[in-house]
Amino acid sequence: MEDKGSYSEIVTSSALIGGSSILNIAIGTVRTKVMALLLGPAGFGLFGVYWSISNVCECLAGMGINSSGVRQIAHASDPPDDDQLAQTAFVLRRLSIVLAVLGAALLAVFSRQVSSFTFGNSRFSGSVALLSLAVLFQVVSYAQGALIQGMRRIRDLAMMGVIGAFAGTVIGIPLVWFLREGGIVPSIVAVSLASLCASWWYSRKIQFQTLRLTSLQVRQEASALLKLGSAFMSSYLMGVGASYVIRIILLRRFGLEAAGLYQSAWTIGGLYAGFVLDAMGADFYPRLTAASRDNTLSNRLINDQIHAGLLVAGPGVIATLTLAPVVLALFYSVKFVPGVALLRWISLGTIMQVATWPMGYLILAKGKQALYFWTELAKEAISISLAWECVRVMGVNGAGVAFAGTNVLYGIVLSVIAYRVSGYRPSGTNVRTGLYLLTVILLVLSGFYFLSSMWATALGALVAITSSVYSIRVLALLLPADRLPRPVRWLFARLNVKVSTHTSVADGASE
Repeated sequence: MEDKGSYSEIVTSSALIGGSSILNIAIGTVRTKVMALLLGPAGFGLFGVYWSISNVCECLAGMGINSSGVRQIAHASDPPDDDQLAQTAFVLRRLSIVLAVLGAALLAVFSRQVSSFTFGNSRFSGSVALLSLAVLFQVVSYAQGALIQGMRRIRDLAMMGVIGAFAGTVIGIPLVWFLREGGIVPSIVAVSLASLCASWWYSRKIQFQTLRLTSLQVRQEASALLKLGSAFMSSYLMGVGASYVIRIILLRRFGLEAAGLYQSAWTIGGLYAGFVLDAMGADFYPRLTAASRDNTLSNRLINDQIHAGLLVAGPGVIATLTLAPVVLALFYSVKFVPGVALLRWISLGTIMQVATWPMGYLILAKGKQALYFWTELAKEAISISLAWECVRVMGVNGAGVAFAGTNVLYGIVLSVIAYRVSGYRPSGTNVRTGLYLLTVILLVLSGFYFLSSMWATALGALVAITSSVYSIRVLALLLPADRLPRPVRWLFARLNVKVSTHTSVADGASE
C-alpha cells in the first residue's frame, strides 16, 4: 500500500529543496572553480582543513540546539500550541547568541593549540582565530534556520540557502582573487555572514505571540533544548570530527595536495544525492517527528522516503561515476583528475546514505538520544579505523573506499535498530529498487577496472539513461497528477509517459 499523498509531500519538498540545491550547486561551482584555479589542489586542501575546523567548532558551540529546536518547534506546531511555540522560539534565539559568543571566544583563545594540533605548528594560528567570526555567525544562523524548518516553511528555507550562498560567493571570490591563500578564511567568514543575514530575513517573518517568561520558564526551556541538543551535538560532532581526523591523516601522510583531492571528491560526490538528504532534514524529519507515536505511519513514511530518494538520486550517482574525470576537470581543473577513483567510491557511499538516513531519523524522532549517540559513535569509530587502514594499504583512494564501507556497515546496523524500535521492515518495492541500483552501480564501477575507458564510459552512459527513464516512469505513477507542474505533464503526454490518475484532493488515502 503506497500513500501517494506521502510521495507528493516528499517530492514537493525535494523539488523545493532540490531546486535550491541546484542553484546552490551552480553558485558553488563558480566559487570552487575560481578557488581551484587560483589555489590549486594544495590550496584547496588548506580550504578543506579550515572548513573542517570551522565545522567542528560550530558543532561544539551550537550544542545541537538547532536540531533540538526543530524537534521542539515541530512538536508544538502539530497540533498548534501558540504559547509553547512562542516560548521555544524566544529561548532558542537568545540561547544561540550566548553559545555563539562563547564558542567564538574559546576558538580565538585556543587558536594556537588548534593550529599546532592540525598542522603540526602554530604558523596558522592567526587564520584559525579569524575563523571564530564564522563560528559566531553560523551558530546564530543555524538557530534561526531551525525556526523556519520546524514550522515547515520549506520554501523560505530553500530561498534562505540560495541567497546566503549567492551573497557569500559574491563577497568571497574577490577575497581569494586578491589575497590567494590569505583570502581563504575571510571567504569562509563571508559565507557565514551571508547565511546569518539570509536566515534573519526569513525568520523575522515568523510571528509568535509575545510572552512574559519567568526565569524558571527560561531555564526549563533552555534545559530541554540543551538536553535533547546534546545528543544531536554529540552525533554531529562525531561526524564532523571524524571528517576532520581523516583530513589530518591525509595531510600528515601525503600533504595538502592529497587533502585537496579528497576535498574536491567529497564535495562533488555529495552534490546530487545531497539535495535528497537536505530534503530529508528539511521536511521529512519534522513529519516523522509528528508521526513518531504511530509505528505503522512512521514505517510507511520511512519506506516512502527511501523509495523516492533512491529513484531520484540513483541516476545522478551513476552519471557521476561515469563522468568522474569530466566532472572533476569541469568543476575544478585538470589538476584534480587524479581524484577520479576517490570520487567514484565516495559516490557509491552517498547512495547508501540515501537508503539509510531515514532509519537514523526514526531514532531521533522517537527521542532515543542515548541509542542515537552510541549508534553514531560506533559509526564514526568504524569510519576512522577503516580510513586509517585503507589509506595505509591503498593510499589516498583508501579514504573513498573507507567512506563507502562505513555506510554499508552503518546501513546494516540501522536496519536492526529500526526493526527493534518500531518493527520497521523494508518494503518489497524498496528491496527490489535497492538491489537493482546496487547491481547497476557495481556493474558501472567494475567496468572501469575491467574494460577500456571508452567501453566503460559507454556502458555507464547507457545505464544512467536507462535508470533515468525508469525513475521518471515510476515517479510519474506515484505522484498525484495534479501535483505535477504543467510543463512536466505536457512533456509526459508527448513522451507517452503514463501518470497517476490520483489527485491531491484525496491525499492521505492509501491505495
